[in-house]
Amino acid sequence: QVQLVESGGGLVQAGGSLRLSCAGSGRTFSENAMGWFRQAPGKEREFVATIRWSGGGIYYADSVVGRFTVSRDNVKNTVYLQMNSLKQEDEYHYYCAASKARVAGTDKAGYFYWGQGTQVTVSS
Repeated sequence: QVQLVESGGGLVQAGGSLRLSCAGSGRTFSENAMGWFRQAPGKEREFVATIRWSGGGIYYADSVVGRFTVSRDNVKNTVYLQMNSLKQEDEYHYYCAASKARVAGTDKAGYFYWGQGTQVTVSS
């Protein structure tokens, strides 16, 4: 069974940091682009970051540029999202996703596999 499992979410004070992890199982994702998305209740799921299979081709949503960093470890079949200088407006449920292609963009339709997500709560 192919799975993506996110971890690392939780409660953090504004200005703090969290590191999300997304571990793949059931198949290797080393040849696939990976992405992070986030969603608030009742809202559309929005793009956060994407990274190509090679670790290059990184792209971020404007709202997180300079604060979030996406990376991957293909040996561990894991992708990460380092989130610094967190703001209350970063409070979302964060999802990891894998594309079937080596390159993917900002559209969630370009991703095939999804995790269950992890909640990030930012207090003032």
